[in-house]
Amino acid sequence: MRPNGFFGQRVRSKGSWLIVLGACLALVGSMSWPAGAAAESKLLKIGLLEEPKTLNHWLASDAWSLKVLNQMIESLYIREPETLKLVPWLAASEPVYDEASISYTVKLRPAKWSDGSELTSEDIAFTGEVIKEFKVPRYLSRWDFIRKIETPDKRTVKFYLEKPEAVFLERTLTTPIAQKRQWLSVVEEARKTEKPLTFLQTHPVEAPTASGPFVMKEWRKGAYIFLQRNEHFFGKGLTLAGRSLGPFIDGIVFKVYGTSDAAILALKKGDIDMFWWSLQPGYLEDLKKEKAIRVFSNEKSGLYYMGFNVRKAPFNDVALRRAAATLIDKDFIISRILQGHGVKMASVVPPGNRFWHCADVPLYGEGLNREERMRKAFEVLRDAGYTWEVPPVDQSGKTGKGKGIRLPNGQPMADFSILTPPADYDPQRAMAGVIIQEWLREMGMPASSKPMAFSALIQQVKERQDFDTFVLGYGNLSVDPDYVRNFFHSGNDKPKGWNMSGYRNPAFDQLADASASAMDEEKRKALLCDMQKMVIGDLPYLPLYNPAQIEAVRTDRFTGWVEMLEGIGNSWSFCQLKPNP
Repeated sequence: MRPNGFFGQRVRSKGSWLIVLGACLALVGSMSWPAGAAAESKLLKIGLLEEPKTLNHWLASDAWSLKVLNQMIESLYIREPETLKLVPWLAASEPVYDEASISYTVKLRPAKWSDGSELTSEDIAFTGEVIKEFKVPRYLSRWDFIRKIETPDKRTVKFYLEKPEAVFLERTLTTPIAQKRQWLSVVEEARKTEKPLTFLQTHPVEAPTASGPFVMKEWRKGAYIFLQRNEHFFGKGLTLAGRSLGPFIDGIVFKVYGTSDAAILALKKGDIDMFWWSLQPGYLEDLKKEKAIRVFSNEKSGLYYMGFNVRKAPFNDVALRRAAATLIDKDFIISRILQGHGVKMASVVPPGNRFWHCADVPLYGEGLNREERMRKAFEVLRDAGYTWEVPPVDQSGKTGKGKGIRLPNGQPMADFSILTPPADYDPQRAMAGVIIQEWLREMGMPASSKPMAFSALIQQVKERQDFDTFVLGYGNLSVDPDYVRNFFHSGNDKPKGWNMSGYRNPAFDQLADASASAMDEEKRKALLCDMQKMVIGDLPYLPLYNPAQIEAVRTDRFTGWVEMLEGIGNSWSFCQLKPNP
């Protein structure tokens, strides 16, 4: 993300703005398009901030690589936009479970790769076997419990699990499928090297063989990526999940701009049809003046939160964490920091993930004003044995600035830090840290917000585990909420582990382990709801907010954008967009 300052506002002098504008105009004007693209009415033109780092899907994890790869490489199942339920994609029907053998059988629909060869069960088995053999980090946790894969015929795959694993349906079956024909020789060569995984992931890929609606036509590095329509795409002419699929456009041209300012200027000029990145609120007023531009706002599958180090004092005390949660006014954060473009979070599963979100979790300070929050937090701390030189609430109930807070053991509370990313990385999280600092200081807590370079912050929190509190976020959580187990299971409380707060609760571990093997969806939902309640009751993380996914497109050339969780940049949109008459 490349935000533009606090609250996303572009605060510059008139002179500096003119210099930047001139530079943007020069940049936009100097970029070339594929031959004929500027005049071609059926080519969708999309602006990106950065160029893909790789088109090797065994390695790709950055947003820009995935935006391009996801138009070419498909999975067995994808999510339907409205319900987010998985629907068959390369698969022809729902998977069939056999409890006796702990196996799933998946039937494939007729499909071809972009080179005209048949997509078969051998490609699915090959994908899983490579992931397991080479321990491909991005996908291994989805496949390491697969005991065996059988291919009785070209249209049938049978997966045998070592034990029941709920994530098989939600995660394994949504893995992108690689073409065996393209990768077999690379895999065989990798096996002969000292570092097979490195060899596999660094193999250069200029044109992935595609099963999706588009295929690589040209990549002119530093300028554009041109995907043309895949004439062998299985979905063309089909109706899936009640939606008629194309694609109805001839291709997509991705153009790299480097800054949001340059991309938005190109959008306003009509040089691109979409800027594929979530906009900061500071751009919206200007864009709303443009009649040919439409702004979409959808929920993200995100979690932005305050984390506590529960391994050591003072935040190993749940009373202190609950008092802090009571003092933090999420409504203020939404209205003043996010400028209304987001939702407050009560649970660690975002409300937009409607099936898995549990709304029945403990709430802290809900509906209270500032003085009422202070009184409530004071009561929580006082009852837990905290004392002050100057209490923040006097005997008459009047609130003021507390001073000299002491722990229940009588020791003064030591200075502590709230680590945040810097403002030039994420102004919202940086400002949230500053505001939270002030709210805690009112209670007499010696808090200091401390911005850090993002990589250094992650190292401090996740590797060294040397911190008090932090404000971080996940901007693209999976719809399947198995991350709740990963984030808080005691087995993941280790350097570089997912359990960054050091939360350890045997009762939670028991629920988490049960959820991982619960094959009945309703049973798993109930377990995950109990897990969410427990986490919010114990507060290793305090969920704060989920910013909106704000995207802008032109309306004068294409119609048919499909809105869903995470926005309009999805397979359904690109398979349904049509040129305007």
